[in-house]
Amino acid sequence: MQQFLFPRRPLSRGTLIFCHLLLQLGLLTTAALWLMPRIPGLASTDWVTAWPALALGSGLWLLGAMTLRLLAELWLLPHHLNGRPGFAPGDVMTRSFERRPAVHAEDAAWTSEARHLETEASVLGSARVTRPAAPLKPPRTAS
Repeated sequence: MQQFLFPRRPLSRGTLIFCHLLLQLGLLTTAALWLMPRIPGLASTDWVTAWPALALGSGLWLLGAMTLRLLAELWLLPHHLNGRPGFAPGDVMTRSFERRPAVHAEDAAWTSEARHLETEASVLGSARVTRPAAPLKPPRTAS
């Protein structure tokens, strides 16, 4: 199933869209050719006897078109996923274990009632910065 959803070499996006367009046009042509002889203006029937066949044909055409569209989106899934950055382990941000809300120790939980905060220097942790930040713009050279 993984090879079906994420093929190594999927068809190009243009080929998939072109095939989808041809299949949609073929489905529309087939539905129109099936419905034409059942339309009261073109056949010798009235609307009372023709509406169930017209409603059924129109509904089946709509269902087929929507199914074909969903299949086309499934075929284009590798292209949609390829266009955006992946989900790598480095993309996840986590909190330290001591700061999680589900800690059951009353003095370690930070979501409980308000407590008095000491203002000593021991309350603040050490800075995590190991090197100064790089400037946003490279330095201009005189020319």
